[in-house]
Amino acid sequence: MKKYIATLLVSIAIVSVTLVNATTSQSKSSDTYKQLNLFGDVFEKIRAQYVREVTDEELIEAAINGMLISLDPHSSYLTQKDFDDMQAQTKGEYGGLGMEVTLDKGVVRVVSPIDDTPASRAGIQAGDYITKLDGEQVMGLTLTEAVTKMKGEIGTDIIITVVREGETAPLEITLTRATISIKSVRHRLEGEVGYIRISSFTEKTESGLMDALDIIKQELGDNLKGIILDMRNNPGGLLTQSIAVSSVFLERGEVVSTRTRNDEHIQRYPARKGDAIDGKPLIVLINGGSASASEIVAGALQDHRRAVVVGTQSFGKASVQTVIPLGANGAMRLTTAYYFTPSGNSIQGEGITPDVLIEQIRFDNSKKVETRRRSENDLRGHLENPNDKTDDKDKDAQSDKSSEDKATDKKTNDKKTGDKKVDKAPTLTTAQDDYQLNYAINLLHGMAIARNVE
Repeated sequence: MKKYIATLLVSIAIVSVTLVNATTSQSKSSDTYKQLNLFGDVFEKIRAQYVREVTDEELIEAAINGMLISLDPHSSYLTQKDFDDMQAQTKGEYGGLGMEVTLDKGVVRVVSPIDDTPASRAGIQAGDYITKLDGEQVMGLTLTEAVTKMKGEIGTDIIITVVREGETAPLEITLTRATISIKSVRHRLEGEVGYIRISSFTEKTESGLMDALDIIKQELGDNLKGIILDMRNNPGGLLTQSIAVSSVFLERGEVVSTRTRNDEHIQRYPARKGDAIDGKPLIVLINGGSASASEIVAGALQDHRRAVVVGTQSFGKASVQTVIPLGANGAMRLTTAYYFTPSGNSIQGEGITPDVLIEQIRFDNSKKVETRRRSENDLRGHLENPNDKTDDKDKDAQSDKSSEDKATDKKTNDKKTGDKKVDKAPTLTTAQDDYQLNYAINLLHGMAIARNVE
């Protein structure tokens, strides 16, 4: 009898839990339907009462885009034209001005200009804020709308109004639209050192890197002291290409891992190649304009102690965007995962801290301006770092401390040094004009000597 009563009580408990779960599920569904009814009511009132007639297509696209851009700075809706343009850009050729941008505080912020494009030639700098396009305010536009306005017929001009830190008045810069053919990899010799510049990660980056290494090794042979990999002002690009580039210099090991919501799915990406330069010294150059895919490469090579990272703190974008086609209706770019360096760290909002923190010194008579590094954390709606376990009180106490200060503190054992001037210069032509590159060359020679002594 007692056994029967116990079994009955368990059965009642199971039924109760099931009913509670069912009720909770029904309650959630009910709330969802209420919200959808609210959306429908607003949709109908706009159609009936808005001051001008708008199409259903316009309203639906705006609603979808609003839903996506409210999530984080990198999720958005792409019309079919935008989707086609994005695919062309990853192939390395598209029409436009030649800069990677994001939306920050309602205006367009330049993450990085792309080498040898109208933007870089006109002196557009990482961190510039674009507030007007042909005199029209950018405030109120979505990122997609702003980018669309910057594109246009090849050869036509556009006047952009730029607010730059350190300048007392906005700058008006005229740019001529051009076909942007991105040669993402360039190289040259600096004595017995191979210098390779990667400006972005397109479908041709890995092959371009291998071609550059082949030429350098043919020209220098056994005299090759090492390689300098310059990824300053590199805004990123394809994840697959960042893995391929990292693999070129690694014998084995993990390059990067990605983790979805609540670590439900962890994908690990191992190195696929042997070291193409047989363990010779490697230096990676980064700065505040180095973001996303370039940070993956720098983080992988740094964690595996394969390269010395030189420069200033990188941008700190450690999220993965998946482009999901929507048939004839374009696509959606959705943040689906965080990426982690081989050591298991997320650099979201923080960036890669160089092994050697070296500011860019300019050898001209221009006014020296103290500036604060801007990073992913400065973007409205930015994602939090998933590794950050700091209590809320500690977060508040540290909220005014910039990532650049953190990098300085790490290298100087918390010694107070003040804000640093971050390099915002685009690619420089010679080592004599480029203090960071000149430092890297000297450091690499020292590493080569030490290697030979060993």
